[in-house]
Amino acid sequence: MFGALALGETVITGLLQGEDVLCTAAALRALGAQISREQDVWRVRGFGVGGGREPQDVLDLGNSGTSARLLSGILASHPFTSFMTGDGSLRRRPMQRVIEPLSRMGARFQARQGERMPLAIVGTDEMVPIEYELPVASAQVKSCILLAGLNTAGETTVIEPLATRDHTERMLRHFGAEIRVAPVEGATGKRITVVGWPELKARDIAVPGDPSSAAFAVVAACIRPGSDVVVENVGLNPLRAGLYTTLKEMGANLTFQNEREVGGEPVADLRVRGGGLKGVEVPAKRAPSMIDEYPILAVAASYAEGTTHMQGLAELRAKESDRLASVAAGLDANGVKYEMGPESLTIHGTGGAPAGGGVVKTHLDHRIAMSFLVMGLGTGAPVAIDDGAPIETSFPGFAALMNGLGAKIEAA
Repeated sequence: MFGALALGETVITGLLQGEDVLCTAAALRALGAQISREQDVWRVRGFGVGGGREPQDVLDLGNSGTSARLLSGILASHPFTSFMTGDGSLRRRPMQRVIEPLSRMGARFQARQGERMPLAIVGTDEMVPIEYELPVASAQVKSCILLAGLNTAGETTVIEPLATRDHTERMLRHFGAEIRVAPVEGATGKRITVVGWPELKARDIAVPGDPSSAAFAVVAACIRPGSDVVVENVGLNPLRAGLYTTLKEMGANLTFQNEREVGGEPVADLRVRGGGLKGVEVPAKRAPSMIDEYPILAVAASYAEGTTHMQGLAELRAKESDRLASVAAGLDANGVKYEMGPESLTIHGTGGAPAGGGVVKTHLDHRIAMSFLVMGLGTGAPVAIDDGAPIETSFPGFAALMNGLGAKIEAA
């Protein structure tokens, strides 16, 4: 998206070839960006801030809530009408959290009942800058508003109650936008301001490995005694690394090697060796830094000795599925004792392998699918999932990679 909003050619390496990325690229091409790929190298020739053209067809974002919400900010700040949809899972996800601030800035929307996609966006190039305090900590909503603010006169400000992942702010600086970040007095959040109408300039990007994707191999190694796995080139942005902090608190034999900085992001190789895990308290304030990792953390907790209590999980109910309910159902199907609250999950591990033998409903959620396949690596009976197709959304080749480490994942 930043390459599309910049002038010149942005060259990207290390980019995931998942369906989320492919859908995003297709949508940006429809807006006028020239995007090509040769093996691991992507080239994006952008149309500049405010320079997108009206799409000739509906934009299909597949399963990607991140793409849909961020792209909304770009579309809202262009003077044309566009239409956006996605798969069955994405069409169930609420869009009100971006509709509300973008409407305040001057865009108009038509949506299904519950403010759900398909979505019509009537944009304008006369957006009004706002100061918006996020009702919940959400990097997606923050980024959506900042992207809209690029094509808005004056200064657009987002105030977040808790610090969320800051990839967007780092990218804005990298591409030449004027952005200011300041702490919020008396809180752990931040005040982020972007100055409108910059001339973004193309920059080369080397994308580090995704800490959310790395989590599956790391937890698999944690729960299997005798394992010794190195996951190379993993991004360890402090606002994304909550899972690794938690695993260390649980006693995981996890070390960071070859620590370095790539494209303004901290990166390291993760070495993890199997061993005993213990239950811990996971505070609510850590949730923004690991919101996507709670399903796989639940798997680690089911193997741990003692009780793991996770708080601040309300946001899990607005993901590809109601992830909190989906995780609880998967635990129940495989003999793990737990209690679920409106915003919490408590898992009672025995220090041994769960019984397994269950069939887990994924609800088209790739992280639920991968998490419970990892659980099955050590359970007394195999764990099955009802649909593995959503895994291609974020981790193509997942089964082959895990099988290369010694797993036995196969299609029924």
